Amino acid sequence: MEGWDPNTKSTLTQIPLLATKAGPRDGAAWTQRLKEEYKALITYTQMNKSNDNDWFRISAANPEGTRWTGKCWYVYNLLKYEFDLQFDIPVTYPSTAPELELPQLDGKTQKMYRGGKICLTVHFKPLWAKNCPRFGIAHALCLGLAPWLAAEVPILVDSGMIKHKDDATTSTES
Repeated sequence: MEGWDPNTKSTLTQIPLLATKAGPRDGAAWTQRLKEEYKALITYTQMNKSNDNDWFRISAANPEGTRWTGKCWYVYNLLKYEFDLQFDIPVTYPSTAPELELPQLDGKTQKMYRGGKICLTVHFKPLWAKNCPRFGIAHALCLGLAPWLAAEVPILVDSGMIKHKDDATTSTES
């Protein structure tokens, strides 16, 4: 954790670590892992809200907890940019991190793979591997998606690749 800014370090240390090493094929152990995932997500969400840093909503899209959907947003120049967020839990989870997808941004930045999967290979994947199975979905959002949004959204806005929803509606109304 050396080299991290104090906010990230503080946030990360408050997200509960997970104990159960189980993936979607592991039956009752997966159910236990999902309970731990929910606990960590609830803690992270509550912490963000209390720090006035609320920036995502996700929930399992199926009863098995293998498909997740929601929204994430980033405020830049006092404007809120909101994106659909989705991901599947890999069969080899938690050894393999989920690939977080922002489908609306597909093809708009080089730091993304086909289908809107954000690029996390260089910085995040080694960190995930080192902390398996203690890291979970909340950690992926904190250390993967949050820094990606902070780095990419300003560039995408400034280059005109994405427009604020109010700008898009005014230009079509004119």
